[in-house]
Amino acid sequence: MEIISPVSSGQIVQIYWHNQQRQQHDNLMRQPPPLHPQLRTGLTAALAMAASLLIVSPDPTVGAATGTNAPAIETPRVKKQLTGAELYSIHCNRCHPERYPTERTAAQWKTIMLHMQIRANLPGKQARLILKYLQENSGR
Repeated sequence: MEIISPVSSGQIVQIYWHNQQRQQHDNLMRQPPPLHPQLRTGLTAALAMAASLLIVSPDPTVGAATGTNAPAIETPRVKKQLTGAELYSIHCNRCHPERYPTERTAAQWKTIMLHMQIRANLPGKQARLILKYLQENSGR
């Protein structure tokens, strides 16, 4: 008894070839692309330099990078307090052109700042600094 296949032998070869191509494509997609030789050399050098800088001493007074017994110098991080004028320039220029403080009176600036503090979502401390700047430099 002979089995008659609904698919011809040419179609079987095409299906097999297509599956092989798909498998090669999938394997290539799983592998990361090869690095350019110059990039690989640069990365190797950078890793070697980073590893050499990570020399850690059990004594915290020893300078890590120099290997000397000099005490480690710690610089205090002081957060710069922005002035009202700087805050005004930063926040008010986001949505509209900056106005001169002399264009309005101190009372007008107070009303405007009440509105704009909510509209621009300004923190209270910053809004007070901006208002102080505007009122001190207002037209009247």
